[in-house]
Amino acid sequence: MIRPVLRVLRPALLVSALAVALAACGAPQTAPTATPSSANVPAEYQARPDGDITIPAVSPAYLNDHNRRQWVDYNGPERAGTIVVDPYARYLYHVVEPGRAMRFGVAVGKAGKGFKGSATVRRKEQYPSWTPTKNMVRSDPDLYGPLAGGLKGGLDNPLGARALYLYRGGRDTMYRIHGTMDPSSIGRATSAGCIRLFNQDIIDLYDEMDLGTPVKVRTLSESLELEGEMVELHTGYLVPATDTAAIAADQAAWEAGQILDPAVAEAQSHAAAVAAAEATAAGKTPQPYDPSKSAEEREALLIGAN
Repeated sequence: MIRPVLRVLRPALLVSALAVALAACGAPQTAPTATPSSANVPAEYQARPDGDITIPAVSPAYLNDHNRRQWVDYNGPERAGTIVVDPYARYLYHVVEPGRAMRFGVAVGKAGKGFKGSATVRRKEQYPSWTPTKNMVRSDPDLYGPLAGGLKGGLDNPLGARALYLYRGGRDTMYRIHGTMDPSSIGRATSAGCIRLFNQDIIDLYDEMDLGTPVKVRTLSESLELEGEMVELHTGYLVPATDTAAIAADQAAWEAGQILDPAVAEAQSHAAAVAAAEATAAGKTPQPYDPSKSAEEREALLIGAN
């Protein structure tokens, strides 16, 4: 039986190696696999130089209509220049003018639903560093223990290429809007963390945001009023509850065994995460996550389901 109000057809599928518990907006993940530039990838998501680093192109498998940035009509009450985060519909809006906004798809973790209301961007960082909290190390020493000393910024850092730090009343809210080293997570509910965007999106948003930019994070009731009811598919993506064709196709793929069981994916993800953390601590390059299906097979399934 499908449940009402932001219905969930399945637990969130953990696809990346280190999309695991994280209390403060970031978790170690496996290094991304570079995707060559392709005619199937929009110009804004092609590989791009960023100083001494090259940002890999985003695979077209992850660029469904929900995730891909696009101009949209905006019916919220926020004024131009505001960032609006909807952690329930998994959207981020940059309101550019009255009634018009650029919409981005985002990944949302537990911490991403732990904050609501208004805040202000008071700090911006390029390739920010990340350190697990003491509580994280205590809760999962196998995973976080090797990284207790922290990770320097870079493409193998969970905060990705950029981070915006939100403050309220002059105090850090611990709420972050940041990039990701796991583009497959965008559009999904990760196990924790704050608000993630594709690195290309956060880089461009970072360049457009001045310190002092206002941010509004919607409540569930505001999301339902402005976006309508959403359904989470077995693939982990959201679709409007009115998109019965996508819901039926996803259910058929699940029943046919074409979508990896979430419990299996989570176990594989955690095991790979521990291995990647140990490799990183030893100064080695972590290997990309390799679940039971090849990347090509998984991408084909994602394209077919979306």
